[in-house]
Amino acid sequence: MRARYPDVEDVVVREGVRIGYEVYEPAGPLTRGDEPTILLPSPMPLAHSRQWKAQIPILARHFRVIAVDMRGNGRSDRPVGPAAYGIEQEVADLVAVLDATGTGRVVTAGLSSGARLALELAAVHPDRVAGVVAIAPTVMVPDPGFEVVRDRYDGFERFNRHHVVADFAGFVGWFFSMCHSDPHSTKPLEDALSWSTGTTGQVLVDYFAGSQMPTAPDQARARYVAVRCPVLVVHGTEDRMAPHELGAAVAEWTGGDLVTLHGSGHMLTAREPVRINLLLCEFARSVTGRAPTPPSWTPARRRPRRALFLCSPIGLGHARRDLAIADELRKLHPDLEISWLAQHPVTELLAARGEQVHPASRWLASEAGHIESESGEHDLPAFQALRSMDEIMVANFHVLAEVAGSEHHDLWVGDEAWELDHFLHENPELKNTPYAWLTDFVGFLPMPGGGEAEALLTADYNAEMLEHVARFPRLRDRALFVGEPDDVVPELFGPGLPAIRDWTREHYEFPGYVTGFTPIDPADRAGIREELGWRSDERVCLVTAGGTGVGLPLLRRVAAALPAARRLVPELRMVVVTGPRIDPETVPPAPGLEVHGWVPDLYRRLAACDLGITHAGLTTTMELTANRRPFLYVPLRRHFEQCIHVPHRLDRYRAGRRMDFDELTPERLAAAIAAEIGREVDYRPVDPGGAVRAAVRLAELL
Repeated sequence: MRARYPDVEDVVVREGVRIGYEVYEPAGPLTRGDEPTILLPSPMPLAHSRQWKAQIPILARHFRVIAVDMRGNGRSDRPVGPAAYGIEQEVADLVAVLDATGTGRVVTAGLSSGARLALELAAVHPDRVAGVVAIAPTVMVPDPGFEVVRDRYDGFERFNRHHVVADFAGFVGWFFSMCHSDPHSTKPLEDALSWSTGTTGQVLVDYFAGSQMPTAPDQARARYVAVRCPVLVVHGTEDRMAPHELGAAVAEWTGGDLVTLHGSGHMLTAREPVRINLLLCEFARSVTGRAPTPPSWTPARRRPRRALFLCSPIGLGHARRDLAIADELRKLHPDLEISWLAQHPVTELLAARGEQVHPASRWLASEAGHIESESGEHDLPAFQALRSMDEIMVANFHVLAEVAGSEHHDLWVGDEAWELDHFLHENPELKNTPYAWLTDFVGFLPMPGGGEAEALLTADYNAEMLEHVARFPRLRDRALFVGEPDDVVPELFGPGLPAIRDWTREHYEFPGYVTGFTPIDPADRAGIREELGWRSDERVCLVTAGGTGVGLPLLRRVAAALPAARRLVPELRMVVVTGPRIDPETVPPAPGLEVHGWVPDLYRRLAACDLGITHAGLTTTMELTANRRPFLYVPLRRHFEQCIHVPHRLDRYRAGRRMDFDELTPERLAAAIAAEIGREVDYRPVDPGGAVRAAVRLAELL
C-alpha cells in the first residue's frame, strides 16, 4: 500500500515512445495556482519513479508534484539503440510531460544521474526551471573502458558492455550494494533490486552508450556553468558511487549551495528521507518566495500545559490503555490539555470518549489499511509488513514534525508509534519537547518459515534500535514497558546481540499491565448479562478479532462451527463482534448467531461471557485474563508478536488455550468450545494499578 496515490496516471507519446508520469495535486490548504510544481524524474533505467516514494507524500501535501518514469523502466517504453537514450531525448521527454500537464515552471530534483538530467533541463530550458536540487549528482564518470573485453571485471570496470549483458544480475547486485552502502539499508536495497527487474541488460547498455556522460571535469563544467537558476546540491561524504568532491564541484560550477551529509552514502532519498524532504520543502519555498509564516505565537508564560498522544492504529489496544493513562494524568494535572494525533480505528474510540483529535490527523496515511493489505487468510507476516510500511512511516512522521514545529507541547507520548521513535533517533535535532515511549513488546523475532534471511533481517533491525538507544540514551525521556520484567521474552535480539529481557530491564521502567478498566466483580456479571439480553440459562461464547480487518477469516471459521458446537452445548449462544473495520454483513448468518459491529464497551461483554474466542492480540486476551474468563486464542500465522511475545505472557498468567488456525475444523472447534466454556480458571491476577503508575511517571515530565 502506498502512502499517497496519484491523482493522475498517464503517458505522453513523443516520437513514438511512451513516457509514463504521475501527477499529485496538493492535499493541503493551498489553492491551485499558488503552489510551485515539483518535478521528480527517475535516474538511469535501473529504477523508476517509485524511488521517490519517501518524498512524494510530504511534497504533495504542499506542492503539486509530477513524477516521471524516464524511458527504460516503469510505465515508460524501452526503446532500442543508444540513440534513444541520449540526454537530449530525456530532456525532450520531460518538456513533453510538462506541456501535457499544463505546467509552466518547476522546481526539479534529481538523484544520481537524475541530477544530471535536472541540471540539463535547467541549462537548455531556463524558462521552465525555477530551481534545481541535485542529490548525489553523478554528472561525470571516469572512462571505465566501456568496450574493453576483460577476463574479469572489478569495481567500476563493471560499467562495461560485455559484463552488463553477460551478467546483468551480477552488475545490478554490485551497483546497488555500492549505492546502498550505509548500515541498516536492507529495505532500500531490496526495493532497488526489485525495481531493476523492470529493465534489461541490453537497455542498460544502450543507456550507457547513448547518455554521453562527461568523463572529465572540464567537459562537465562546460555544461553546468550555463545553469542560471538557484541550485542546491546535497551530497554525502561516504558516497561510493559519486565522490563528495564532485557534488562540491557542481555547486561551484552552478553558483549553488552545497549541503554536506557527513558519513552518508549515495542513496540519500532512501537512507536519509526526513533530512532530504525538509531540504526539498525549504528550497522549493525559498525559490518561489513562499516561506511559511507562523500563524500565531503565545508567550511561554501564557501557554497552557499540553500533551500530544500518538498511539498505534494497528488495533485498538494501544488507544484503550492510552485513554486509561490519560485519565490518570488529568487527575494529576487537571489543567492539562490532551490532543491525539490519530487515525482510524483509534478515532472511533476517541470520538466515543469525546477526546480531542488533532486536525492534522487527516493527513496521516492508514497504517491499519496497510497491515490489512499485507494479510492473508488468518495470516500476517507482521515483521515484513512493518518493513514494507516504510513510506507510510516517513509520511506520518512528517505530520508530527510539522505539528511540533508549529505549536507547543509539553509532552509527546508515543505508544508503539514506530515512525516517531525511529525518525527521532535518526533526526534527534527535531525533538523539541519531553518524549515518552510505550510498548508491550521489545524485539523483532524471526518466524521459522522465514528462514535464515528473516533471522538476519530481524537481527539487523534490532541492532539498529540498540545503536539508536546507545547513541542517544536521553532521547526517550521515559521508556515504559506495559507489563512486568518477566513478561519480556528471554530470547536474544540476534546473534552476538544481548538477551531481550536483560536489555529491557536496563532501559525500561515497568509500571505493570494497563487494562484500561477495573476488573468486573463476578457478582456484577449477572447484571451485565441481563442488560445485554443474555439469559442465565444460556452459555455465551463471544468471538472477536480486534480492531483491524485481519480477523475476518477467524470470525467466519468460528461461525461455521456453530452448528457442531450447539450439538455439544445445546444452550450455546454465539455472539460475534466484528470491530470497526469489518462489516458485520461479511459474517455469514446462521441460526443462533448474533453479529455486532464495533462496540465501545467490549470489555464488559468479555467479562460477562462464558467463553471468549479471539486471535492473539494482547489487549483482548489480557482483558479476558483480568476478568478471569476461559478463552481460546488463535495466533495469526507468521505474526511474531502473536506467535511468540503474547503466548509467553499468557503462559505466565496460566491463561487461555492456544489453538492453530489449521486445526479449526468445525468438529475440533466444537469440542474445544464444549471443553472450555464456563470452566473455572486459575489465572494469575492482573494488577489493576498500571495506568496510575504509568501516569505518575509521565506526570514527572510535565
